[in-house]
Parts: sequence; C-alpha cells; structure tokens
Amino acid sequence: MADRRRGEDFTFVSPVVKYLLFIFNFIFWIISLVMVLIGVYARTMKHAEAALACLSVDPAIMLMVVGVLMFVITFCGCVGSLRENICLLQTVSSLQCVAGFYLMQTCALFHARNKVTEMINKAIVHYRDDIDLQNLIDFGQKEFGCCGGVTYTDWSQNMYFNCKDNNPSRERCSVPFSCCIMSKDKMVINTMCGQGMQELEYVQAGNHIHTNGCIDKLVNWIHSNLFLLGGIALGLAIPQLVGILLSQILINQIKDQIELQNYNQKHRSDLWS
Repeated sequence: MADRRRGEDFTFVSPVVKYLLFIFNFIFWIISLVMVLIGVYARTMKHAEAALACLSVDPAIMLMVVGVLMFVITFCGCVGSLRENICLLQTVSSLQCVAGFYLMQTCALFHARNKVTEMINKAIVHYRDDIDLQNLIDFGQKEFGCCGGVTYTDWSQNMYFNCKDNNPSRERCSVPFSCCIMSKDKMVINTMCGQGMQELEYVQAGNHIHTNGCIDKLVNWIHSNLFLLGGIALGLAIPQLVGILLSQILINQIKDQIELQNYNQKHRSDLWS
C-alpha cells in the first residue's frame, strides 16, 4: 500500500489532456456559434411567406439545429474539462456517441431508394415554398439532366404545376426551366421553356426537356460515390471519436485522483487515531 502514498502536490490528472480537451471543445464551440448565427441570418433574410411546412428540409433550419446541438455538447465539454467534472464529461461522451450513431444512420438512409424517393417527392411538393429548396432542386435537375422523381409528369404533385382543369396557375401543366435541355450556344436562358410540357407525349416532350426522373440518377450517383461519401462520414466521425477518447482518458484520471485523495485522507486519519 505504500506505493499509493503520494505527495500532496501529486495529481493523476494530466494538464496536457485536460487543456487539450478544453481547446478541442472550445474550437468546435466557436464553430457551432458561427453555424447558429449563419442559420439565423439565412432564415431572417428569407421572405416572410416562406412555408413552415418545409422546415424539415430547410438548410437554414438544419444548420441552426446542428449548431445548437454542437453548442450544448462543446460547452459541457469546456466546463467539464476545466472543472474536472465527471458528470459533464460523461454527458458529453454520451451525446457524442448518440450524435455519431445518428450520423451513421443518416448516411445509411441515403443509400435506401425509398428514402431518396420520399425526399424528392416532398421537395417537388414544396418547390415554390422555399427559395433555398428551389435553388437546390434546380441545381440537381440541371446537374443530373433529369426532371421530376420518376418522370417529368411528377411535377403535377406541385400545386402550381398541377394539370387539373381548375388550376388557375400560369404554370399549369408546366415544369421548371431546370428541366429544359439547354443549348451551350445560347447566352440567355428561356425560363418559360417548360411551359405546358406535361401536356406533351413522352417522345415529343423529350425534344425540349429531360423526361427521365432524378431518383434513379441520384441513387446511381450515390452508389458510384460510396467511397467519397464514406470518407466524408469518416471525416465527421473522427473529431467525435477524438473527443470521446480524450473525455474517457480525463474521466479515468479524475477517478484515480479521487481514489488517491480518499486514500490519503483515510491514511491521515489512521495516523491520528
């Protein structure tokens, strides 16, 4: 038992681990704060008529949610490391494990065709409700050379492009201009090129717009870029693993220090007894 008797100034807690964990959490705390501010700014800059029904796919809302979660986790990490608080450090480790699990689960969901179909169909319905979503869909349709989910007539799911006779919209039975086959020699884009395209037959419409849907194109792109997506997921997971590792090391050191203090206190009381 004599080897456990240490000097009063001895500590199992390594300053290197302690302050490295603090700096690590502080950096990501600043990043999370910037993410929240950008999300709030992007949201407030939108028009007031932006539909609340589309919040689940709003990049600004997603940025704010992720930023707030990171802010809470990293704040607990900063305080827990400085105060050597086991409860806070264990909370941080648990939250990081949960975040890592949902990150892996989200990546796995993107490989499922049903999930991709659900996302695209929902995006079509809310196309005109949110400018960020609209720009994202237009970019995707132009980049992949596609239109709609399965085919170009899927745009009838949107209230503005619906082909019903009682639809008063000027875009009735049309498709977005991003569906159009663009000629590289044209300097000016005709944003009305998708007018009335849903009323044309498949072959006839194919002379003016991309008639194939985006679901197969997106699924094929995901499958052909699995290594890239896996690398991104790994890059996001590594900081979490580093944080968990540092937290566990510090927790173990704090427990050893508490055990040492209890032993020394008991040893001193035995000497006086």
